[in-house]
Amino acid sequence: MISLSKELSVSDSAGMVNPLREIQLFIMIHLGVDELFLMKESATNIDEIQNFDKILIESWVQRRKKDEPFEYITNKVSFYSQTFFIEEGALIPRPETELLIDEVIKILDKECKILFVEVGVGSGIISILLAQHFKNARFIAIDISKDALKIAKINIDAFGLTDRIELREGSLLEPINEAIDGNIDFLVSNPPYIAKEVFLENNLSYEPQNALFGGNVGDELIQKLLDSIMIKKIPYFVCEMGYDQKDKVTNYMKQYIFTSLEFYQDYSQFDRGFRLIL
Repeated sequence: MISLSKELSVSDSAGMVNPLREIQLFIMIHLGVDELFLMKESATNIDEIQNFDKILIESWVQRRKKDEPFEYITNKVSFYSQTFFIEEGALIPRPETELLIDEVIKILDKECKILFVEVGVGSGIISILLAQHFKNARFIAIDISKDALKIAKINIDAFGLTDRIELREGSLLEPINEAIDGNIDFLVSNPPYIAKEVFLENNLSYEPQNALFGGNVGDELIQKLLDSIMIKKIPYFVCEMGYDQKDKVTNYMKQYIFTSLEFYQDYSQFDRGFRLIL
């Protein structure tokens, strides 16, 4: 593997989880190269690589030492085998949210012509991936945060989906006008669902708190979305939730009549979301 200069040595990177590996990843992202390139240049000092900006890498290392998320530093996040733009203002997509995409795909034919609404669009990854799969569907993606909508627009534009994914600012389903937009066929959401008193790791302080905390109990916004589903008679709803909220969702839905409510688990076998069919 390519040798690092003294200025970028592991000893100068105390506080990083895996200093050597993280610096290598920083270099790969900065230069736009893969691991094979670094291996081929194993005898080369990093300072001798063309277009290498040592000052930039050093600034990235300093930010990492303060526990800033890797993704915010590089403005890149990998999700569902694709790369998206990310910065402070939108939640960093987690691997378990890929399962939410899978659950939606299980329900519908890929040729369907329907209206999807996403509540809490964040970086835009959910609507983008669903739009790639359901090429005849249209999307309205909502977020209460101007910063998140700005980030989502960057990604939507980059993937050429501006004509199919419309962004709207607002809370929950308030920006929807059924008289103009038509009936919602499918609601999808990864809402804030952490209880207010839960202690979070330091690196999560960089992420938007309104995208993490769902209220005093945690599931308040999920309950509001469930109420909207029933009032507006939205046929399908897939939603991510906290690992300890299965019983809460089940009990809350006892007041309603519906066709099915099924839960799915994440990679660690924790309950992570549900799909509701009216």
